[in-house]
Amino acid sequence: MSFALELKDLRKSFGKTEIIRGISLAIPAGERVGIIGPNGAGKSTLFNLISGRFEPSSGEVLLDGQRLNGKKPFEINRLGLSRSFQVTNIFPKLSVFENLRCGVLWSLGYRYTFLRFLADLKDANDRTDELMEMVRLDKKRDILAMNLTYAEQRALEIGITISGGAKVILLDEPTAGMSKSETGRFIKLIKDVTVGKTLLTVEHDMGVVFGLADKIAVVVYGELLAYDTPEAVRANIQVQEAYLGSVVAAAQAGSH
Repeated sequence: MSFALELKDLRKSFGKTEIIRGISLAIPAGERVGIIGPNGAGKSTLFNLISGRFEPSSGEVLLDGQRLNGKKPFEINRLGLSRSFQVTNIFPKLSVFENLRCGVLWSLGYRYTFLRFLADLKDANDRTDELMEMVRLDKKRDILAMNLTYAEQRALEIGITISGGAKVILLDEPTAGMSKSETGRFIKLIKDVTVGKTLLTVEHDMGVVFGLADKIAVVVYGELLAYDTPEAVRANIQVQEAYLGSVVAAAQAGSH
């Protein structure tokens, strides 16, 4: 079987402190994986290693079989991996349309030039219109990003993340700071826009993780404690003791 993303004995140390301690993971194309674990478990460090912000101390990261070690984040993005961040990362003084079109242009082969008028680039503008509809922001087309609600800004960021046509998407706490109703709508949006793509998401909200993921990877103290279906992870005694505890017990009680 070929895998969209592989981690092979991945390790990362800062000085004498080992943060990621030999994680191996193989994710098939099209699978949605939630990464959970207590604070300080190494989840964000793992994302930074995969996306090229950090260089591994040892081990490998493979995207469609191609080794990513040593590549810069923009090079990894051009190979088909894109990520969002915990803090919303958009262009606040550009409109929704302009934000999305920035991501679309490069994916369609347009480079920096003063010889073209952006309004004349029909393929880029059509693709941008499609993205606006996908992230439910078509009615906010000309609104400056800074004037959107928080949830709308997060939706815009996901639109920018997928605008380049990446096959592997990393979302870092995409629903953080949202109300329960916003979170429910956002889970559906994420499912819709990542159809056919491989998704990794770090989330603290267990409802989001169990509602979104096909598989869950549990990271504790820089090691992979479990990697299985949501049902199997929920029933895993080691996971309950190490992390989920009363959260799982409450969820099980509520299901009966």
